[in-house]
Parts: sequence; C-alpha cells; structure tokens
Amino acid sequence: MRFATYSHDDILSVAVEASDGTQLDLTTAGIADELVTLIQNWPSTADKLRSLVANPGDCPRIADRAQRAAPIPRPLRNIFCVGKNYREHAKEFGQSGFDGGATGGNEVPDFPIIFSKATTSVIGPDAAVPSASDPYDTLDYEGELGVIIGLGGKDIAPSNAAQHIFGYTIINDVTAREVQKLHKQWLLGKGADGLCPMGPVVVTADEIGDVAALRLQTSVNGELRQDALVADLIFDIPTLIATISRYITLLPGDIIATGTPAGVGIGFDPPRFLKTGDHVAVSISRIGELNNMIA
Repeated sequence: MRFATYSHDDILSVAVEASDGTQLDLTTAGIADELVTLIQNWPSTADKLRSLVANPGDCPRIADRAQRAAPIPRPLRNIFCVGKNYREHAKEFGQSGFDGGATGGNEVPDFPIIFSKATTSVIGPDAAVPSASDPYDTLDYEGELGVIIGLGGKDIAPSNAAQHIFGYTIINDVTAREVQKLHKQWLLGKGADGLCPMGPVVVTADEIGDVAALRLQTSVNGELRQDALVADLIFDIPTLIATISRYITLLPGDIIATGTPAGVGIGFDPPRFLKTGDHVAVSISRIGELNNMIA
C-alpha cells in the first residue's frame, strides 16, 4: 500500500491510494488521524485497509485542492540518520575538508555513524527549503532511502529486522556544510528547521520487495548528481536496525535515513552548493520522486 499525508485549509489528512488510483481520505473516514497512529494500530487495521483499497466504494476522497505534506509531518522524535554509509561518499566527504570530526578523520567507518535531525526539520514534497537555515550559503543535498519502523523493539537481531519495518520513503538530508564543519558535529548543520524534505509517500515493505535492488538518483536543475543502488550500502538496513535498537528502543513510526551515495555538492572541486531557485529531485524506484526548491 501507498500512504500519503495531505494538507487542506491547514487540516492534515492521511490517505491511502486505492486500486483505481484515487486517494482515499482515511482521516475523514475516521480510520486514522495521522500515519503514525495508523502504524501503531497496524495489526488491527491492515486487513480492513487492504479491503478498502481493493473496493473503495463511497470512502471519502482527498480534496482536489489539497497539497501533499510529508507522510509523517510530525515525527514522534528526531529522525535517526546514518553518516558515510556508501563507500564512495565516505571518500569524497573525507577528502572535502568538511568532516566535522565525528569519526576522527577515517574515510570508511568501522561501525555505523548515527546522528539525528530534529523533528522541526521535516518539510513535505514541493515545499521550499529555507536557505536562511544556513547563514554561510553552503547548503548541500543528500538523497536517501528512509525506513519507517512498524513494530518497535529493543536489541533487534539483524535476522529479525525485516518484521520491524512498516515501509519506506524518500528523504533529502539537506546539510548546512559550514555549520557542520564549524561545530564539529552534525546535529546543527543537518537538523536545522526545514532541512529534511520527506515524501512523497510511504510504501509498505510488502510492495517494495527486494529493497537492495532499489535505485536512488538525485538531480539538481535536471543534472544527475547521484546514482546508486541500495545494495551499495556499507551497513545494510538490518545492521542499522540492530545497531540503533541495541542502545535505543525503537518505536512504531520511527524514521531511519540510511545514508547518501557519492555525488553531493562538496564532492566537487570547487564545491557546488545549492542556491536560491535551485530545484532538487530525489527519486527511488518503486517509491517515487521528492521535489523541492531552495528558497
């Protein structure tokens, strides 16, 4: 199933795509007020939703004038993020001079690097990324696959990780590089307001199939900058879930951004940072495309 969140007259509604392609308004229908609630109640609502998708009948539809928001516009807590999780990106970042010191200068990490983006960094598809969040004009893009936790847990074994995944989305881990460098950590440079575009949908894991086969591409103003398979991750998704849950109990609705491949702006000489008016498109096969402009 494919879920989205829409905003109409400042009211948010959760939607699921029906078999006829229409967007069913689950909030007006009284099924779920937000996607996190639906995820939390998934065991008791999954069969009902599958039936509704196949036979939508007179279920309310999303209003034509509604705009898509982030699928989870108000996460329960910070987004878990993974740094340097593609080998070529680890190398380009290490050689860029913008490494904030989180790994002591090592290019390819021995263990997953986990940091977070604040909940207030989340914006939706087609929303403007505020350049004001970076006073140094060093905004950069990082297209990433996002994992949505369905079943929470502690000390989750890699072999059991799949049963804890609800679905997948697209994330652009927009980064203020100079802020990242000056503060020698990644929270402020990556977690500032508006620096986490997300969407356009969450696709349930059963519809994705082999996640390693997904292709991620990022374009800036139509120019392809990033192109990689999820199979290229240094630390795969089961390893990331096991690592985080060893120390922090995962909750339904938690979001993990799995890392970005090579081709970010700091990988060029000189760096190619984002400017006002630039258009960034991050696409992942079987999920869709996330589009945002720099304001």
